[in-house]
Amino acid sequence: MLDPVLVMLCLVILAALLFDYINGFHDTANAIATCVSTRALSVKAAICMAAVLNFAGAMISTKVASTIGKGIVDSANITQMVVLAGILGAIIWNLITWYYGLPSSSSHAIIGGLMGSVYAHAGLGALKWGGLEKIVLALLISPILGTIVGFAFMLFLYRVFHNSAPSALNKHFRRLQVLSAAFMAFSHGTADAQKSMGVITMALVSYGFLKTFAVPWEVMVACATAMACGTALGGWRIIKTVGRDFVKLQPVHGFCVETASAGVILGASALGMPTSTTHVITSTILGVGLSKRLTAVNWKVAQRIVLAWVLTIPASGLMAYLAYQVLSPLLGR
Repeated sequence: MLDPVLVMLCLVILAALLFDYINGFHDTANAIATCVSTRALSVKAAICMAAVLNFAGAMISTKVASTIGKGIVDSANITQMVVLAGILGAIIWNLITWYYGLPSSSSHAIIGGLMGSVYAHAGLGALKWGGLEKIVLALLISPILGTIVGFAFMLFLYRVFHNSAPSALNKHFRRLQVLSAAFMAFSHGTADAQKSMGVITMALVSYGFLKTFAVPWEVMVACATAMACGTALGGWRIIKTVGRDFVKLQPVHGFCVETASAGVILGASALGMPTSTTHVITSTILGVGLSKRLTAVNWKVAQRIVLAWVLTIPASGLMAYLAYQVLSPLLGR
């Protein structure tokens, strides 16, 4: 007879890899929306490039995975059911926002999901509020920083190239934008695949397979592969919202957005801070749009994006709470 605890562990790992796969196609737009909208790359070429570089970025570091795995929940209250319900809450919310073309944060979704499932299992006292404060602070600061860096970098480029003809300028920056999109795709892998690495390693520690929290290389490869496969599927709904509807971009703007965003994300990842790639790049697009004029921003789309941002943690937490209540009588706590 199969060990029910082992079965639960397998379900958790499969759910975490599914989350990573969905994260791949849900957040593909973060890396490639601007280069697709400016026609620096075709959709197919951009998605293939993003898939490869997402994989490469995911294999670089595990600092963010450690923050997610050790900084949210008291280890005494981590069970397979808690982790499974948390992942399911994040998956459900990601699918809802993908369906409506809203670039919500997978980082917020998994954090909200874990908070909701832990609350269902053991109440608010099981949460590590010190670790959550650090995580939430990073998630709040990164969009502000993205807006400022995007705005300042765009003004710098305007100053340097103010005498250049627009057609010649965009021709050169269309080539450079391929490199900046690659940089963004790599940074996306360093940030986002690590969330699932942290969740799976958390489950392995809870099961007793690992004595201490250290991400095995097999987990790194599995998560990187799942995200790369999801990225290869693409995410046209969100690409359209971010790359076309929000702010109309030329290649010089796309280069600025991708370079500034990647710099913010890689800096945060090096510090182990789980930023939202979605929030960073959309806020950077906002900064670039504001450097042109206020009317360059589609404020109706901005309102929809901000609404998705605000709702993500409580909504994914609610989904996870309900998932725990439904599944725990069937599968055990």
